[in-house]
Amino acid sequence: MVASSPPSSAARTQARADDDPLVPDRGPLAWAIRGSLLLAASLTVMAGAVISPSLPELQAHFADVDNAGLWTRLVLTVPALFIAGFAPVAGWVIDRFGRKSMIVVGAVLYGLSGASGLVVDSLWAILVGRAALGLSVAMVMTTAQTLVGDYFQGPRRERFLGIQSAFMAFGGVAFLLAGGFLADLHWRGPFAVYLAALLLAPVMAFVLPEPPRHDPAAVAGRGADAAAPPEPARMPVAFVAGLYATAFFTMTTFFMVPTQLPFYLEELGVDSPSRTGMAIACFNLSAGLASMSYGRLRQWLGPPALFAIGFACMAAGYGLIAAAGSYGVVMVALALAGPSMGINMPNASVWLLARVPPAVRGRALGGLTTSLFLGQFVSPLASQPVVAAFGPGTAFAVVAALAATATATFLGAALWTRSAGAPT
Repeated sequence: MVASSPPSSAARTQARADDDPLVPDRGPLAWAIRGSLLLAASLTVMAGAVISPSLPELQAHFADVDNAGLWTRLVLTVPALFIAGFAPVAGWVIDRFGRKSMIVVGAVLYGLSGASGLVVDSLWAILVGRAALGLSVAMVMTTAQTLVGDYFQGPRRERFLGIQSAFMAFGGVAFLLAGGFLADLHWRGPFAVYLAALLLAPVMAFVLPEPPRHDPAAVAGRGADAAAPPEPARMPVAFVAGLYATAFFTMTTFFMVPTQLPFYLEELGVDSPSRTGMAIACFNLSAGLASMSYGRLRQWLGPPALFAIGFACMAAGYGLIAAAGSYGVVMVALALAGPSMGINMPNASVWLLARVPPAVRGRALGGLTTSLFLGQFVSPLASQPVVAAFGPGTAFAVVAALAATATATFLGAALWTRSAGAPT
């Protein structure tokens, strides 16, 4: 009998990591860690949409500014431009230097920059504060998603990402309702919601464990275990590029709701910020309910089929918005469209985390964050010319047609994957 060689130190380390996860299944610490990650994820929802109900009044306040309509919409989306630009840097930093300090500093910056709209009285100063908010969201979102990949594996990861997306959506409901009612008091009111991040930062500093580094160079010089140099972690470039493009399109179309719906509802005679907030919250509530089912759906369907379902919901919902003639019909349409985000968001993260090596996880998720928020920034720039020429109803109809095309594309990919037996 040939004696088997003893496992290497790297294998023993991995075995200990699998047997002794950073996040226990039960207990107060487990709840605290999970709760911190869920609350951190909800900050990304607040970044833009929470001030959406106050946009018409904000535009009226700065009516003397040239192109006030466009600049007002950019108040909502300019954080996305800075998220998109800084997220890859954040991903590189956390891969090289660790996760915990990045997410804590990001939460502090988030609270201070987000609440700046309470005190400044210049549209340009508000935009500067929103830019700083974008940097903070890049830090928080990229690190939070990377920590999920570090803390959880397999079905646990899929379930948690579904719950995380649901929490983001349900948090969006609460924040949008709060933003709507605060906007009824004053257009500055919703900016106060950002202060909640200052309460979360010390909690994360206390409870979140720092994961071990996945750096192949770290094993150099460890005797026999390091005799063979490790293979460098390789990024599946073509797959990642396609997934980034899908995420970009998803967010570009999704963000039409907070940027264009308030003005569409005004055309329908709905001029109450709280009712606008309730409508957008309905969209988030529907997305959250769909996200809660993501883990179960993933057991039966692959990522291409789930993307097909998500885009089909978007096509149906946006098509109904385009044809709506009343507030009630818009609410039904938003409930129908909501699962597009509830499914697509966790699906993108799950698929990416399953296909990229741990050593480049932060960079890959930084790129995904860039794609999502670049789409968010581009959304009003892409839709506003159509809105200006034909009205918001036509813009929603165009997006419905594009979403139907995406549905057919992913349905074809799902059928091909199934027939060819290709891995997902």
